Amino acid sequence: MSDRRLYLIRHARPDYTSSLHSQTPLGLQYDPPLGEVGREQAARLADRLELLDRPAAVYSSTLARARETAHVYADRIDMPVIERDDLCEWFAGEWEAKDFEQIFQEHPDAIDLFRNQNPAWHLAPGSERADAFQQRCVEAVESIIDAHPEGDVVVVAHGGVINGYFSHILGIRDQDMFFLPENTSLNTVVIRGDERRAWFLSDASHLTDPGWFELREWERDVAEGS
Repeated sequence: MSDRRLYLIRHARPDYTSSLHSQTPLGLQYDPPLGEVGREQAARLADRLELLDRPAAVYSSTLARARETAHVYADRIDMPVIERDDLCEWFAGEWEAKDFEQIFQEHPDAIDLFRNQNPAWHLAPGSERADAFQQRCVEAVESIIDAHPEGDVVVVAHGGVINGYFSHILGIRDQDMFFLPENTSLNTVVIRGDERRAWFLSDASHLTDPGWFELREWERDVAEGS
């Protein structure tokens, strides 16, 4: 049985000046589009992904920042983007419409929790429970893997979703976020039958070292068949 890979990718940087929200099955969620920086990041991500084998499928959450990131790549290789609500970010309840300054003013204990790497999501009134969120993430990703028994799969989602799935396969408990994935970073899982192995976390080298993902002259010759 040959190994294959699941690429869980965090969306590119959104336009944080946007106040747009969208209704999802969870409630009204913050839904900004990509900003100028994010569009450039998504293009660099697509440059990198084009060097990999063509995937069996490309998925994204229904939120704009993930959809737009996925489409930059999928449109280049003429593949559809399969959108799923269950890949949306953690639902923050009353925190959805607030920035961190507002949150820290209303919940002074939250800033100390964040500073000390302790869970704080439970402080958000009306938010999705951490255990329910992790279960949603795991079930969503596993159903995608099951739907494509051959080939690699690309999933563009959110930092919380990536944490939820990796914490499951790594056996991490009682921690909402154990690492902060960079925008457009590849977080890779090796799939071998029923086995899931964490392979790489927060790899954004296409942003820090984009020259690594430019074809050399001899590579272009090979690609062109000359």
